[in-house]
Amino acid sequence: MALQMIAPFLSSFLPNPRHSLAAHGLTHQKCVSKHISCSTTTPTYSTTVPRRSGNYKPSIWDYDFVQSLGSGYKVEAHGTRVKKLKEVVKHLLKETDSSLAQIELIDKLRRLGLRWLFKNEIKQVLYTISSDNTSIEMRKDLHAVSTRFRLLRQHGYKVSTDVFNDFKDEKGCFKPSLSMDIKGMLSLYEASHLAFQGETVLDEARAFVSTHLMDIKENIDPILHKKVEHALDMPLHWRLEKLEARWYMDIYMREEGMNSSLLELAMLHFNIVQTTFQTNLKSLSRWWKDLGLGEQLSFTRDRLVECFFWAAAMTPEPQFGRCQEVVAKVAQLIIIIDDIYDVYGTVDELELFTNAIDRWDLEAMEQLPEYMKTCFLALYNSINEIGYDILKEEGRNVIPYLRNTWTELCKAFLVEAKWYSSGYTPTLEEYLQTSWISIGSLPMQTYVFALLGKNLAPESSDFAEKISDILRLGGMMIRLPDDLGTSTDELKRGDVPKSIQCYMHEAGVTEDVARDHIMGLFQETWKKLNEYLVESSLPHAFIDHAMNLGRVSYCTYKHGDGFSDGFGDPGSQEKKMFMSLFAEPLQVDEAKGISFYVDGGSA
Repeated sequence: MALQMIAPFLSSFLPNPRHSLAAHGLTHQKCVSKHISCSTTTPTYSTTVPRRSGNYKPSIWDYDFVQSLGSGYKVEAHGTRVKKLKEVVKHLLKETDSSLAQIELIDKLRRLGLRWLFKNEIKQVLYTISSDNTSIEMRKDLHAVSTRFRLLRQHGYKVSTDVFNDFKDEKGCFKPSLSMDIKGMLSLYEASHLAFQGETVLDEARAFVSTHLMDIKENIDPILHKKVEHALDMPLHWRLEKLEARWYMDIYMREEGMNSSLLELAMLHFNIVQTTFQTNLKSLSRWWKDLGLGEQLSFTRDRLVECFFWAAAMTPEPQFGRCQEVVAKVAQLIIIIDDIYDVYGTVDELELFTNAIDRWDLEAMEQLPEYMKTCFLALYNSINEIGYDILKEEGRNVIPYLRNTWTELCKAFLVEAKWYSSGYTPTLEEYLQTSWISIGSLPMQTYVFALLGKNLAPESSDFAEKISDILRLGGMMIRLPDDLGTSTDELKRGDVPKSIQCYMHEAGVTEDVARDHIMGLFQETWKKLNEYLVESSLPHAFIDHAMNLGRVSYCTYKHGDGFSDGFGDPGSQEKKMFMSLFAEPLQVDEAKGISFYVDGGSA
């Protein structure tokens, strides 16, 4: 199903020098107005039709607050210092004389959010380390073996799980004596989350070390104890890069052997990226205000800041600023349409809207009720504008393929609306075939591929199939945590049964058993993506983006519906998380160290 639906847009990533604005009948005037506004009229939708309400909380991130965001950490002001610190770190990478020390330094660079600054240097060191399995520490030290295994797999190297055989007894079980090596067990726990499907040794490792780590008492090194608690709350491989960097800087400054140049570089880089985020978020806020869609459709969720959080998590580095803005726009439009299908629209209205999206012309809009006309026009103009910019700058007409993702999304929304209307409970398989699309990841991933995939070229005959599988897995990475965190609230609002309820109905099991099953599916999806990272010829960036969807989804829904509820509850972990990433730069005080505001990623 996925391949049949997605394959048509893949060819849009191949540059065609014959593409031109005129060739597609698109000029700036014909394509779209640059100033789109839906705020010129009073909201008009029928009050005679009974309407449900999601009772969504309003956004607390008002326009003036977002526009006030700013800090002095710009590249122009700190570029010279950053350049000098980068040279210091490059020297460290070159001069570090043992494989274990090199591995630990690379791990610190990743956790501090600096890997993007040293991509070539890290690649060179890992290439050397990948062939080094002769030293005693690389074979007998659990921490060294586990960290090497994890880093190499994260960077796409093939590493066999046989490296862990030396830590097993004659019965094939992990040696009980390993429980005395807390640092080693922690490293093995983190490595176990890079497992492929069928690698039972890593499943056994996770179960073994989890049991022992949870039994650790307070009488160990306090920094190591914090790391253990942090890992058991959420494994490193599942954490968002920027939130982890924010948390780890506080830990690293207290570690023995802390390098002050490395810490300073991490802080400066974090603050510079934060300034870029602020610029992009302010631009996005102006777009949303000018569009006026939130005021027109007041029954929908205004979650622009949360959408930008997701977009920034999906493509976290500042060079992806344009992509972050576009994906955030797409995500907010998805939310508006989702609320129309889930809560507000009647089945007859939704069929008309789905048909209009499928036809993608302004004449189709005329048959819609007034509130849907507003939504259709905003979507039509926004998507055509994004497509026009790509065509103008890169000579690729992606509009037909972007349109297709919205058609498929609305069709999936309509299927679920009809399920709800008829009281139908699908099987789990039937539900997932539709819900990985209805979760909204398809438009987001497609836009990322369209914006970042200009140099993409097929490398194998199964190229199209692999891409469509990545898209499906990305959808599952959002859908499964979303269901685990939101299904109870969404059923109360009046929504189709989610994966948990579908499995309970199908298998006749309790909710706890169903939740365990869905969590198991999430873990298996991670394993599939882990394998793609190592075995696939696709660019690693595409797989990283799908993984980042899982990371931001798990972070958002781990403790409930952190999206529909918004980041607005006073004192909430979600609000602290937003403020730490987008509003509050790191401050240095020589006497007190670094001031932090959030436990990075525990939310």
